[in-house]
Amino acid sequence: MDHRGRTSILSGLVALVLALGVASAVLEERRTAPAGETASWSPALPSPPPSLAAEPSTSAPSSSTSAPSSSTTTTQAPAPGRDVSAYRGLGAWVDAFDYAPAYYRPREGPLLVPEDLDAMAARGVRTLFLQAARLDDRSPGGVVDPVLTGAMLKRAHEQGMRVVGWYLPKFADVEADLANLRVLRDLDVEGHRFDGIAVDIEYRRDVPNHAERNRRLIDLSRRFRAETTGLALGAIVYPPVLLEEIRPNFWPDFPWQELAESYDVWLPMVYWTEIAAESSYGDPYRYTTAGTQGLIDNLGDASLLVHSIGGVADTATVDDFESFIRAAREQDSMGFSMYDYRTTSSEEWQVLASNAP
Repeated sequence: MDHRGRTSILSGLVALVLALGVASAVLEERRTAPAGETASWSPALPSPPPSLAAEPSTSAPSSSTSAPSSSTTTTQAPAPGRDVSAYRGLGAWVDAFDYAPAYYRPREGPLLVPEDLDAMAARGVRTLFLQAARLDDRSPGGVVDPVLTGAMLKRAHEQGMRVVGWYLPKFADVEADLANLRVLRDLDVEGHRFDGIAVDIEYRRDVPNHAERNRRLIDLSRRFRAETTGLALGAIVYPPVLLEEIRPNFWPDFPWQELAESYDVWLPMVYWTEIAAESSYGDPYRYTTAGTQGLIDNLGDASLLVHSIGGVADTATVDDFESFIRAAREQDSMGFSMYDYRTTSSEEWQVLASNAP
């Protein structure tokens, strides 16, 4: 999904507080405030975490901190009372580059604004997957753009959509990643909160040693799960077939079993468009089917909750969309979506909408 530094979290939080105090001025500098919205409201952000630890060592973990064995099988039903409905049905993906002025790329066309969510809802989208936090200089304090993120969250709810906030951890500093996930969990805009949080597990560059990266991923996932018991968490993952057959050196020994208890829903990135040149799995039906079955096999649960993500939309065809949807339905996926909203054509949206659960 997103493959795009960071500043000190403490200084970022301070900067964010200052930014919220002058939200209307910031918004005026970036764009005219959306119709019907003003800067009189701002997201209520949590207090800074009690500890912002220094960046952990990248050396291999000692035996006392190594990842636990994956010899046991864990069933993957959500905890009683944990609402997973935000992952059900047709979804749409929006990343920071789609809506935040700080990330604007003119060649990609106009940015999305909150009013665009009206058309999204009209297309049958039930859930907006919004990249609402990032770990870089352009998102001080974690939140991509406090005013716009809040406006998108509120507008989506007003249109009857649910909103899942997603975040890409980089694992160089687990405390920083955890702080950003907490910000998403505690974000509140006039009573509007995220209906779920999804962790985009794909970044490898900052921690090239896969054993150490696995340890940090497990640590982050377990800690966030332990303190976020009432909210459904999603794991955005590479499909096992990619890691085991197509590119076995890409992320060796991915810790499926060790993550099983931390996530309620699994969102495999079955991006057939990115492997078509190197594998017969470039067929969307085959890749989506294998991706789902691989999750079931690795997690040992035939009733696994899966939301399939196909992509990338602007390099896929209408026939690809139809094959992807057919596979997702046959695999009993609770929902499906394409990456991403801005790059999906009108004709492709018609296919998605006509097949929306």
